[in-house]
Amino acid sequence: MDAVAEIRKRRLSLGIPLGELARAVGRSDATLSRIERGQIRPSYDLVQRILGYLEEQEGVAAPTLRAADLMKRGVITVDGNTPISAASQLMERGGFSQLPVLDGGRVTGAISESALLKALAQPSRARSHVHDIQEGAYPQVDEACPAELLTGLLSRYPAVLVVHRGQLIGIITKTDLIRGLRGTSLRRSPGSGSSNS
Repeated sequence: MDAVAEIRKRRLSLGIPLGELARAVGRSDATLSRIERGQIRPSYDLVQRILGYLEEQEGVAAPTLRAADLMKRGVITVDGNTPISAASQLMERGGFSQLPVLDGGRVTGAISESALLKALAQPSRARSHVHDIQEGAYPQVDEACPAELLTGLLSRYPAVLVVHRGQLIGIITKTDLIRGLRGTSLRRSPGSGSSNS
């Protein structure tokens, strides 16, 4: 049975001790150990109970990542009236490749390295301001937005902004999403909280 061959691999990937699985399905540790090593052939009913338990644990092990779990707080922004020379210095000092642009506390667009490069390469734009060269605003989501939706947005945009009651509270980049997906703990109890990055 292919399912039997997968039992040990799935159990270990979830970090479930042999004894825990044995107790869950009403068998001894020795019996389950022999099943995993292929020394005895379990009944169809037992295989279904084992797989059912593992599937339940996989649901616990793969919690839904939300925007709140991935975002960086304390978003650095730039005012639309800022000269582009000052904006470029801010981005260089902070190592930012893009920044949200605010006007009166409201997100009106974004500025990227490529937009700055184009502007700085033209002497006639040397005295321009951020609002003259800003690009469209990045998508905005709330804290509960699931990571699977962020994946689609970040394939089209360099960043996603997280807002709470209209206030900008966080930013998520591709790097943040990759880090979050890679670093998700395999074992997590139901209802446990997540830390923000």
